Amino acid sequence: MDKNKASPINPQVLVDLASIKMPFGKYKDYILCDLPEPYLVWFHQKGFPPGKIGTLLAALYEIKLNGLGYLLKPIRKHLQ
Repeated sequence: MDKNKASPINPQVLVDLASIKMPFGKYKDYILCDLPEPYLVWFHQKGFPPGKIGTLLAALYEIKLNGLGYLLKPIRKHLQ
């Protein structure tokens, strides 16, 4: 696999980011896609938690870092 080629995002990850609530911490009960970017940067520096929540937070960090947060807005709106 070409290291410079981005892997496609699983659409279910986008749905999960727009629907799953943060289970712990300062932003408990926030929908993941509503978490502030500095909080994601903090996790990136300290290490993402294990399991699915960590995988989703890491994906959200990359999405926001690359200015792709707009991809989550229509999904979030549809799920409300």
